Amino acid sequence: MNTQRRVRVAHIITRLELGGAQQNTLYCCERHDRRRFEVILIAGKGGDLDPRALEQSPRTTVRLLPELRHPIRPWWDLVALVRLVRLLRKERVDLVHTHSSKAGILGRWAARLAGVPCVIHTVHGWGFHPRQFAPMRWVYQALEKWTALVTDALVVVARENAREGLEARIGRTAQYRVIHSGIEPALYRVPGSRIARVKKALGAGSRPCVLVLSNFKPQKSPLDVVRVVERLRLLVPDVLLVWAGGGKGRSAVEREVIRRGLQGHFLFLGWRSDVADLLGACDALLLTSLFEGLPRVVLQAFAAGRPVVATAVSGTPEAVKHGINGFLCAPHDAEGMAVGLSVLLKDRRIARRMGAAGRGVLKGSFLMPTMLAEIEGLYGEVLRRKGLV
Repeated sequence: MNTQRRVRVAHIITRLELGGAQQNTLYCCERHDRRRFEVILIAGKGGDLDPRALEQSPRTTVRLLPELRHPIRPWWDLVALVRLVRLLRKERVDLVHTHSSKAGILGRWAARLAGVPCVIHTVHGWGFHPRQFAPMRWVYQALEKWTALVTDALVVVARENAREGLEARIGRTAQYRVIHSGIEPALYRVPGSRIARVKKALGAGSRPCVLVLSNFKPQKSPLDVVRVVERLRLLVPDVLLVWAGGGKGRSAVEREVIRRGLQGHFLFLGWRSDVADLLGACDALLLTSLFEGLPRVVLQAFAAGRPVVATAVSGTPEAVKHGINGFLCAPHDAEGMAVGLSVLLKDRRIARRMGAAGRGVLKGSFLMPTMLAEIEGLYGEVLRRKGLV
């Protein structure tokens, strides 16, 4: 790279919530090669991971903007756009890397208006999907199409996301690059003695446990979890569903649990940071999403040696192989997911074999260092094309 100065890279993300996109972004900001890059992180204010971001200062320049918000609010979006343009100009940024739908649109146009020469966007799952209200889906697709015109590269975390984008006529094939989300497997290896303590703290005893790690947004189809458990208890009567997550929609799910008389089969924990302990204490992971990028929770379960039952949507089948490290079902197939879970809970040999197969997936492209190396390699390609290195 140019030895006269380091390249100034700005990561922009809507909000630092507890999610895979946010954790991967923070990892990149923490670990970028400081001999080559100066790093700026710009995010909406008020996320659960804000303290972790601020811990990076002064190594990373962190800017938390109250104007950058999730809901579409034309006035605040305009204010956020103006603020982003001013920040990028002030920091003399060479390359902008955006994450998430809202920041992806505003951040890329701000980069264009600020004269930033290199613009990259990571699709952690598109903001549109087939079950969306058609006019709203058209608006989101149109915004992505127009914004792709000012984007040098589109990173997708799963091959299926690239197919979906091209099918919607977003960008050109040459713009797309698949870079899988990564994790650090060692963080999810929990000793048996600790697992026993966690199960005791949860009050699970010797009951077979299924873990759900998700919020309650419609994307995750949370009511399907209730339907799965209603069928699963007929096959595994003492099953306990442990749910770590929060947000809008939880009260509706809790009411449905009560309505169906399933209170004894659910344990709602709210947001938790001890994901490794919870995975260790449970026997399998359930994911009922209607659409995804490449769900980080699947990789976390594999790292903990736990099999997965999930819907076969977006990038999930690129990690979950049916009958090998878990079971895949169609969205809303509560019966199929219940049967898959019952197999894992009744036959621990199958569960252990599938869990071990899941660990085998976590090689190469699903590791954090590999993800970072591929991202920095892409930066180099784009910077060279623009004559900046």
